[in-house]
Amino acid sequence: MSLVRRFDHVGITVMDLDKVMAFFVGLGFETEGRTFLEGDFLDTVVGIPDARTEMAFLRAPGGGTSVELASFIRPEHQPGSPDAMATELGLRSLAFEVDDIQAVLGRIAADGYHPIGGVGDYEGMWRMASVRGPEGIIVSFAQRIDRNA
Repeated sequence: MSLVRRFDHVGITVMDLDKVMAFFVGLGFETEGRTFLEGDFLDTVVGIPDARTEMAFLRAPGGGTSVELASFIRPEHQPGSPDAMATELGLRSLAFEVDDIQAVLGRIAADGYHPIGGVGDYEGMWRMASVRGPEGIIVSFAQRIDRNA
């Protein structure tokens, strides 16, 4: 028996909640909610006394795992590495399957986001690219190109 029931969400701490939300909404994510959170629950879960955050919950079309964005008001943000590469330890990227990778890359290029490298082809089955989105978040897009597998 598994100890895990299902994958619920991925949490990302950001500085500019509106900017990062706009990026994901532009990809088709739907806003499930936005709220401020503080008090004993938050202090206990994050292990930081007197914390306060504004959070937004986004879900991809069709449901599934959600993205939780949190912007801390207290304490102040701690700078991360916005130019981190895939070799840096820690959560490095979010990946999403798409129907048309060129359309996605074209859409986000209009907002100034471009592939870190290029579009790769994996054994004729997948086409994939990674983009450094707002605040350095690496978002990967994968398009299935061999539907017979």
